[in-house]
Amino acid sequence: MDLFEAMRTNGTCRDFRPDPVPEDVLYRAFEAARFGPQGGNRQPLSWVVVRDRELKESLRELYLGPWRAYIRDRVGADIDDPDAPAFVRNATRMAYAMADIPAIAVLCADLSRVEVVDRDLDRTSVVGGASIYPTMQNLALALRAQGVATAVTTLLVGVEDQVKDVLRIPEHLATVAHVMVGYPVKAFPTTLRRRPVEEFVFADRHGEQMFAPAEGD
Repeated sequence: MDLFEAMRTNGTCRDFRPDPVPEDVLYRAFEAARFGPQGGNRQPLSWVVVRDRELKESLRELYLGPWRAYIRDRVGADIDDPDAPAFVRNATRMAYAMADIPAIAVLCADLSRVEVVDRDLDRTSVVGGASIYPTMQNLALALRAQGVATAVTTLLVGVEDQVKDVLRIPEHLATVAHVMVGYPVKAFPTTLRRRPVEEFVFADRHGEQMFAPAEGD
């Protein structure tokens, strides 16, 4: 598959088929993903691929509490409300079906090996993610190229201690993302809604337009 096509059609999947993802498909994806850039090539990451149903059920139960609280705080709705916004209903359907998703890839990081050069700035520190999330995105693209869909969540990071207990993750590692992995029920999207390039790419100084709007826009 062409890389640009994979990037433009790699939307978040909410409905997965129960078919297992073969190990050779997973291996090929992880083998490619490991080349994601990271500060100092310190390679701080490891993965736990959860396929055991009882373990996935445990993760589902841990997920539902933070998901319910998040939607209550952000939307003012309950996740079981049939009149909740569509994105809530779609994501809730996935949450309840989490044990049926073929695999949940838990991304772990040794934060002592992550470069965090913005730790002393008076704002939320984000730079450490540059040594973490490119690998996760590589994994999603490598899976997409093989017809496998993904959905990324970070809500379970809020209950990290419980996740570590369930999956026997060493204390010195942080959990930084959970990736749902499986074949999609529906076809991959052909169009994802994103802001046009003209709105967020600037020349030399922020706010100075680099690309002219396309004719007809």
